[in-house]
Order: sequence, then structure tokens, then C-alpha cells
Amino acid sequence: MRAFVQDRYGGPEVLTLGETDMPHMGPRDVQVRVLGASVNPADWFLLRGVPRLMRLALGLRGPKRRVPGRDVAGVVSAVGAEVTRFRVGDEVYGELGGGYGEYTTAPEEAVAQKPVNLDFESAAAVPLAGLTALQGLRDKGRVQPGERVLIVGAAGGVGTFAVQLAKALGAHVSVVCRAECAPQLHALGADEVVDYTQDDFTARPARYDVIFDLIGDRPLRACVRALTSTGRYVSSAPALGRILKVAVASLFSRRVAVLVSMPTAADLDYLTQQIEAGAVRPVIERVCEFEEVPTALAHQGRGHARGKTVIRGASVSGARDGAR
Repeated sequence: MRAFVQDRYGGPEVLTLGETDMPHMGPRDVQVRVLGASVNPADWFLLRGVPRLMRLALGLRGPKRRVPGRDVAGVVSAVGAEVTRFRVGDEVYGELGGGYGEYTTAPEEAVAQKPVNLDFESAAAVPLAGLTALQGLRDKGRVQPGERVLIVGAAGGVGTFAVQLAKALGAHVSVVCRAECAPQLHALGADEVVDYTQDDFTARPARYDVIFDLIGDRPLRACVRALTSTGRYVSSAPALGRILKVAVASLFSRRVAVLVSMPTAADLDYLTQQIEAGAVRPVIERVCEFEEVPTALAHQGRGHARGKTVIRGASVSGARDGAR
């Protein structure tokens, strides 16, 4: 199959497009023909192998899983002997890995039915970002109707989902972003915008029941001071120093939590329900052809994303090229 293969850590230049073996499929696995993938900050960090501590699990010199790409949407092309929930031809999505190849496999419990009102590229924008937003707000933040929620870094992939999910949970939503992102975030449901180039949310008199921080560039103590007396601070910021600091603080206080999202079919099913009901939609910044995966990753690495970058599947791009 065609795939982008990574044998060492580095920038987009370490990816090689070529032929590689089909992924192994176990008795409880689902094989998916990839018709859509996406780019996340996690894909950028995994490409570079940072934080370096992650290499203990991922592979010291290069990733054990050679085909990157966390998010996948596609069609089931084969099922293991013990699979009961899916059959060949089902349209599915999930945080399955191997998205930058023609085919991938994943355990049945990580796969969910694709929302019927999304095409494959749009569906591929959902899994990692949507799960991170949902689990951060609902599970770690314990958001309740009527509470005041602040989302720091709201213009990116996770942030745009977080705004919509916080509104779906009944919260009053404030966001921290650049001024030019304000119209889009208001359209998604944000009640208030704080322009971080002009204002420091930790220095304002406002207090929040939940702060969902996707950036982590303000001192942790200052963030906690911006909470109400029963408020909760949830961090999904990627820097290792921030992760460790929040993790240590969480040992002593239930008001502080670090989020590591977990891909589950049950939560994907919840997101599917919200999307099909019209309460949530993926925000797509750009659509790239399969051959543009390195360019898409480089764009992610530069930061300041406004929504998600999605990738057409290898077979889709190949068919388009053949039709030209």
C-alpha cells in the first residue's frame, strides 16, 4: 500500500512516500481503507519525538509505528474473526493511527460509526480534537449548566470543538484568542472574547468555574487565582514542563487536572450524536491532498491554526489525479 513512512524523528523531511506492507490485523481488529485523515499538534510532536521522554514508549531512535496520522475516517475493508460490531462496507472513524497510509487497522473498541452528515475529510477532523475537548470539559472540568467556562487557545482544532461542547453543556463561554478569530468563535457560540495581545485573562477581575487551557503560557498560580472558590483548572497544554507542573499540583488538589485524552468508541458515539443533531461541527481551515501531508504538518508546526487541516485519503487523491 502507499503510505508516508517515518523511520526517524525530525521535521516533515523525514517522511518518505512509497510502498509499504499492509498493517497486521488481529482477530479483534477492524481494517479500514483510509478516505480522510487530519493533522493535530500531537502528530507534529510525534513526528519530532518530543517531549523526548515519550520516546521511551514510542521508540528510542524512531517510532515503532512507522506510518503516522492519528485521525482516520474511511470504510471497513476487512474484519477479524472475533469482531461483532462492524462489517465490510461500514463508514467509520476514530483515533486509529496510521492515517497517512491507504489502510490501517485498529481494535474494534476504538472504532465508531461515522456521522452521516459529514464527508470523510470532515469526519477525520473530529476524533482526537473532539475527544480532547469532550473529556477535558465533561470529565476533568465537570462542567455544569450555567457555569462560566474560559477556553484558552480557542481558535485551534481542540478549541473550536471545546467552544461548541461547552455551549452544549449549558455553560457561559469565554475564549482567549487573537482579535481576528473573534467572529468565527462568536459564530460557534462564544459569549465573550479576550484578545490575548491586549489583555491578560489572569489579571482581569472575572472569575471562572472552569478554565480549559490548551496553551499553558500563563503561570499556574495566576490561572488558579482566576477561578471561583470551587473552580477547576484543566490543562491540555503540550509542553512537558507544564504537564509535570500540573500533574504534581493535581496530587494535592482536585481543582487542578492534567488531561490525557483516551480514544473510546462510547465518546465518539456521543460526538456523533452531537454532530448529527447540529450542535457541533468540525471547523476546517484547509483541505490537502494526500501528497501534501508534509506541507500540512509543517503548517501545524508553525502554530496559530484556525480549526483543522484535513487530508484526502491516498486512494481518493490517486483517483483525482487519474481523472485529470
